[in-house]
Amino acid sequence: MIEAPPLVPEGVTEQIAGRVHVIPDQRVEFVPNSGIVVGDRSVLVIETAMGPRNGRRILAEDRKLLLTTTHFHPEHAFGAQPFATAATYICNETQALELVSKGQEYIEMFTGFGPGLAELLAEVELVAPDATYSGGPARLDLGGVSVELHEIGQAHTLGDQVVFLPRERILFAGDLVENRFLPIFPDGDASGRRWLEALDRLAALEPAIIVGGHGAVGGVELITALRDYLTMVRDRVSALHGDGRELADIEQAVEAEVAEQLADWDNQMWVKSAVDSFHTELTG
Repeated sequence: MIEAPPLVPEGVTEQIAGRVHVIPDQRVEFVPNSGIVVGDRSVLVIETAMGPRNGRRILAEDRKLLLTTTHFHPEHAFGAQPFATAATYICNETQALELVSKGQEYIEMFTGFGPGLAELLAEVELVAPDATYSGGPARLDLGGVSVELHEIGQAHTLGDQVVFLPRERILFAGDLVENRFLPIFPDGDASGRRWLEALDRLAALEPAIIVGGHGAVGGVELITALRDYLTMVRDRVSALHGDGRELADIEQAVEAEVAEQLADWDNQMWVKSAVDSFHTELTG
């Protein structure tokens, strides 16, 4: 139960490259890592955090001209209201459609997680992007720095997007990659098989620095660690199903194995949903 509003920390913004800054989540639940990329002509903000109160905190960090989000979930996109008159909001079309189809449902869901989230979400008005693209990558010239928006598609959500700086080789991966957080399968549209395919696409970009949706900034080892986890779950589900085990038994067995092998990873409650995703894909 979240009693107090999870707020974006103030005064902790880090410079991770010449023109690239991160407001770190400091491992506060329901606070994402947010990015600020400063060009000569434009500034790109990546992730709003949850609710307009958090959006205003991020907005205060720099000039506000462009905004993007990696997916539609509340802690990544539901702080867009303060940006509505100050920035052009651009993202992939599938993410925009998912915001329309699921946005209100997710406000209600997250409100039920505790009074802290309910307080942040009470004043939320969903903000539609000003511009969308399909396929991609969509390329943004901020002036002296280039940014690519890559539509990844179905994995964590139906409309996952990542932000890549090709010259600096910096990847803002959203919740497709996190640091010592087990991946979240929030609803039936999340797909373990497609998530593994997405990780291969991210690795092919050859990033040097990865800013995950949550957790400390790292390198390509974050992709490797998450791929190893998802592969292990997939393979264990397949093996146990082949032994004739029922789904409930498979869930229990894999949860115990993950708790032992990855005891220092948070989000242990999401192991079951990963098992269920791979089991559904296995059994059709």
